[in-house]
Amino acid sequence: MMSKLHTPFFFKIRKIILITLFICFRISSSYAADQLQISDTAWRSSTEEAIRYLNNIQKLSASKYWPNVEPDLFLSNLKTFILSPLKFEEGKSTNFCAYSAITLVSLYYDPAGFSRFMIDLYKNGKAKLGTVNFHPGENIRNEAGLLKYKGLLDVSPVGQMWFLCLANHFKGYLNFFNRHFDKGDENTLWASTNFAKFNRMLKKLYPLNVHAKGSDLIRPWLTDVPDFLQEKIRSDFVFLYLNNRLLYRKNNAKVRFGIPTHYVQLLDIHQSGDDKFTIIYSGYGTKTLQEVTPRFLKKIIFGITWFKIPEK
Repeated sequence: MMSKLHTPFFFKIRKIILITLFICFRISSSYAADQLQISDTAWRSSTEEAIRYLNNIQKLSASKYWPNVEPDLFLSNLKTFILSPLKFEEGKSTNFCAYSAITLVSLYYDPAGFSRFMIDLYKNGKAKLGTVNFHPGENIRNEAGLLKYKGLLDVSPVGQMWFLCLANHFKGYLNFFNRHFDKGDENTLWASTNFAKFNRMLKKLYPLNVHAKGSDLIRPWLTDVPDFLQEKIRSDFVFLYLNNRLLYRKNNAKVRFGIPTHYVQLLDIHQSGDDKFTIIYSGYGTKTLQEVTPRFLKKIIFGITWFKIPEK
């Protein structure tokens, strides 16, 4: 009885704490475009270069650092993702969607670099990507390969290793109360990603000039969202931070949470009728086509991130 009485109060307190942390740590992006810059060093490679590099590895010995990751499956898994980037998905019931979205940048534009990084990580237990030195602890290394009941992620040692490393290294205010990994934390706030953390990861991992509009709690201030997205998609790589509970809700389902929960890559947007637009985006390991109104699109989008890819 007492737990039932105190549950609403607990959720109110938790909400107040999260909002306070949100403000104090200045996590959300500003309403104006926020430019995050790092090196403009040349950075590109092809799928052919990546496969050639992986095929030259005649025999990959079992790693003492990743005891539950079998080398042949690891190597085969890595080749699959290089050839089919959209198969690199977050799995079911996890909070890995932001990491899955970010990985598309590596698989599309520097698959050879990502392959070398993953091989180094497997062989040595540590590796560097961009400006980040990943050196995961024993608890992370022992867990990779053991995640179960996550759909295709169950048979994806590369995905498990990489997602656990990203969640372990990068922290935002949502991770404040759970900063150290325990078994099952892939489903908790330990693995979650707020908008500023998402943009910071892009900045640290890749030589990009990253621009962003929006925040975790308040939508970007735009008078015409479809027009803005159509302009950006012509020349830029675009990510959307949106409320997928509204996007995927069923007619008989009630949606109580007006907050963003998912990151997707916007592939295209075009007008498909009177006051209707068709959006094509990648998320959950697939490409999805959906028709929406401008009002609905403005309602579900909390953040927009875009950047140009440097020339090879």
